[in-house]
Amino acid sequence: MIVGCHVSEPGRSDSGEAAVVQDEYKRAFDLVIIGIVVVLLFPFWLILLTAIPIAIWLEDRGPIFYTQERPGRGRKSFRILKFRTREDIGSRAESTPEEEPPSTVVGNVLRRFHLDEIPQLVNIVMGDMSLVGPRPEWIVRHRKICRELPAFDQRLRVKPGIAGLAQVRGDYWLHPYKKLKYDNLYIKTLNPWTDVKLLCLAVWTVMNRELRFKVRKPRQRELWVNADSDKSPNTSI
Repeated sequence: MIVGCHVSEPGRSDSGEAAVVQDEYKRAFDLVIIGIVVVLLFPFWLILLTAIPIAIWLEDRGPIFYTQERPGRGRKSFRILKFRTREDIGSRAESTPEEEPPSTVVGNVLRRFHLDEIPQLVNIVMGDMSLVGPRPEWIVRHRKICRELPAFDQRLRVKPGIAGLAQVRGDYWLHPYKKLKYDNLYIKTLNPWTDVKLLCLAVWTVMNRELRFKVRKPRQRELWVNADSDKSPNTSI
């Protein structure tokens, strides 16, 4: 039986795992939504998938994509795929966001609108991720959080996703305790309608992020301190 926080080697999962959540609808849901969006917005995708790789390559002649190990469902690690947004970093699983090289000019634009995450559709088609679910943490950060909050592993009962309740209600620096609360709430109530609402909210959040940050952008420390409150998170979706 697994003790504490642990992530398996790529391609392997651990035995003795507690029963995972029943979410069989997600595979068909993801493929149907992706198919509809690709068909309806085909010219848009064609322009993006042509312009983005060219822009990344022209800036520094580096790789277009980068991959990195992330913890997935059932503690089975997988390699997440993204457009490269920083100076050539290769695949660095044993690092943290704070250790990353500087962003490229193109990378700043891609991350601002989350366009760097488009290649994760490949992870979804391969079955490693879902459109909606807990965001996969960096492996080093995941292990560090679990040493202080062992229950953080509960997020791995479902596939990680591109959009999630924690991201809609908070942001990247949301305290792990609150992130776990939001993700557990999602896991307890997951259904296709909730996924549709969260996808719509995620798009709306990205579109309004710049305006929200101009009004008042909380400091990283402030977000962590406020998260220590015993108040339960807003459960309305």
